[in-house]
Amino acid sequence: MKARWWKKNDDSVLCGLCFRGCMIRQGMAGKCGVRLNENGILISPYLGKFCACAVDPVEKKPLYHWNSGSFIYSLGSIGCTMDCPFCQNHSIAFPIKNLCEKISELPVHELIKNIKELGLNLVAFTYNEPTLQAEYICNAASALHEAGISIALVTNGAMSCEATTDLLSCLDKTDAANIDIKAFTHENYKKLGGNLDTVKENIKSFTAAGILVELTNLVVTGFNDKAEEFSDMVDWIASISKEIPLHVTRYFPARNYHERPTDLETLGRFVSIAREKLRYVHVGNV
Repeated sequence: MKARWWKKNDDSVLCGLCFRGCMIRQGMAGKCGVRLNENGILISPYLGKFCACAVDPVEKKPLYHWNSGSFIYSLGSIGCTMDCPFCQNHSIAFPIKNLCEKISELPVHELIKNIKELGLNLVAFTYNEPTLQAEYICNAASALHEAGISIALVTNGAMSCEATTDLLSCLDKTDAANIDIKAFTHENYKKLGGNLDTVKENIKSFTAAGILVELTNLVVTGFNDKAEEFSDMVDWIASISKEIPLHVTRYFPARNYHERPTDLETLGRFVSIAREKLRYVHVGNV
C-alpha cells in the first residue's frame, strides 16, 4: 500500500512519517524496516496487517485514567521507528523474515466485527510502534467511532509534525494515548535512535488536542536511572499539566541489554520525586 507522508527526491524518496526523515534509495527500506522505496514510490506493505492480537485489561497498556476496569482489543504489527536495546517486544519491532510471512491482513470492517463480537468498545494499537499503521488508523478512525469504538495508541512519540497533525485530526476526545518518555537527555535519546525534542512536542500536541495522555518512563539500570535526569523530566511534565499521569516502570533484561533489573529503592525514590510535582504517579512491573 502506498504510504502517505513522503516526497520524491531524484532516485530516492524522503519518508516523512517520523522525525528521522529517511532518504530511501530504490529497493531499500527506511530505518523502521517496513517503509520501502518501490520504483520511486514509498510503500508500506504491512499497512492493515497484524501479527499480534489479544484482549487485555486497559490498565495493561498502561492506561489507568481512561475506561478503567474495561478490557481492550489489542493489535500489534511489525517494525519500529526507534531502536531500543532493551525492547520488550523486539520479536515484532525488529522482525525476522518468517514472522513477516505470518502477518495477516485485517480490513476495518472485520476489525469492528471482531471487537463487537467480544462485547468490547475499545481498541489499542500497541506492542510495536503503532504509528507505522498511521494510514490505517486514519482510515479506520471514522468507522470505529461511528461503531462506538474508542482508540488508544501506545507509542514512542517519534512522529513528524505533519504525521502527528494528520493523526490527531482523525482522533477525538474519547481516545487516548500512552506515550513513552524514555529518557530526558538528548544524548540518551540519541542512543535509542530517537529525538527528545520530537517526543516533547508530540506530548504537548496530544495533550492540547484533548486526547487523554498518560506517560510511561521505563527506569533502566545504568541508562536513565539518575535522579537529576528523572527530576528534570518530572518538572517538565508538571509545566504542561500536573494532571498528566506518569507510570514509573521497572526494567527487566531484554533484547541486547542485560543489566540487572531496576533497583526497587531507586524506583521508590523516583516515585517519591514524581509525587511531589504530579497528581497521578503509578508504579509498573513490580
